[in-house]
Amino acid sequence: MAIVRDNKALSRFELDAEGDLAFANYRLAPGKVIITHTETPRALRGRGIASELVKGALALIRADGLKVVAGCGFVVDYLDKHPEEADLQA
Repeated sequence: MAIVRDNKALSRFELDAEGDLAFANYRLAPGKVIITHTETPRALRGRGIASELVKGALALIRADGLKVVAGCGFVVDYLDKHPEEADLQA
């Protein structure tokens, strides 16, 4: 299983996938992380990579004691499908 990392310099969560990179851009707000955009390389779409990326990002956000704001449609959909993450929503 690949590891999602927080690239603080670029304000994005990153996941290496099959020699390419999926990422989720974010903005910080007091006590919150606003995920503004997720991007998966076209050749890797439809394989659950974006879901793995968001799952890992949420774990990092949880570990930091922050909340998440879904600022992109993919994250909104992910949170709708994973009610166990509802406590993270700001």
